[in-house]
This record gives sequence, C-alpha cells and structure tokens, in this order.
Amino acid sequence: MTTTWSTLDTPIGPFTAVVDVDGAVLASGWTASLDDLLPLIHTSIRPASVVEGDIGAVGDAITRYHAGDLSAIDDVPVRQRSGEFLEHAWDVLRTVPAGAPVTYTEYAAKSGRPAAVRAAASACARNAAALFVPCHRVLRTDGTMGGFRWGVDVKAKLLAHEAAH
Repeated sequence: MTTTWSTLDTPIGPFTAVVDVDGAVLASGWTASLDDLLPLIHTSIRPASVVEGDIGAVGDAITRYHAGDLSAIDDVPVRQRSGEFLEHAWDVLRTVPAGAPVTYTEYAAKSGRPAAVRAAASACARNAAALFVPCHRVLRTDGTMGGFRWGVDVKAKLLAHEAAH
C-alpha cells in the first residue's frame, strides 16, 4: 500500500502530513522532514512505501485552518493505533473545541478516567496526528502551556490563532 506525504507552508511554519490511500492522516506536524513523522506511526499501520505528492482534501483542510477556518480539520479522518484508552482519548480530544482549551485534568475526566491525568498527558505526547487530533488544546492545571512535540512556541501560536477566530 502506498501512502502520500506533502509539506505545506503555513504562517506557523512548514507542516507535513502523511496521508493513507483512503485519505486518513497517519501522522502530521510542524516539520519539513518526513523522517520526523514516520517513526510516530504505529508499526501495525506504518506504510511500506511513501511518495511525495498531492494529499488532496487534507492539504485543503490544512490551508483553510491556517487561513482562519478552524472547523476545516474537524472531519478529516485520522488513523492511529495503540491501546484502548489512548485510542479513546484521541477521539475525545477531537471534541475539544477550538478556542476552548482544557486542562490535563479536564481532559482525563472527559476521557472517562478522571484520575488518569498522566495517561491523558501520555495520549497528548504520543499523538502522531497533530492539528487533526488537537493536543495543543490541552494545558497544565495552572493554565501554562506544558510541552508540545513541535515546540511550545508553535503551541502558543496555535492557541492565539484559535482565540482570534
């Protein structure tokens, strides 16, 4: 099975997405390097071959989101694999609205395990599909940024972008 990848220029920096033949995002983030993304894809769904090319509707959604259409990413399919809790937590994360970040504690509660704050943080840290599974919308309990695979500066810019639209 051949998967396609592409890097798009965004106001926040280069953004690369790896998209499966059915249009599902396997990995994405603010990088120009495919090598940063491929190891994030679970081995059970990691593509045998990847070609650079047109990523279709995913590319359109990336462009529209960065232009201010924050809902453009909402219906883009994502495929990630892990344990039951992480997969559920990623689905829950997709329900956190733009402009309304939650704390890790609130995210754990929304995921059905209010005491599992570390597991909720792990779901964010292990998320391969940044933007489409918006882990940037989760903050520390004191409201500070916390970590972000693509840099705290990128996270701050994303939150400011969402607050402004």
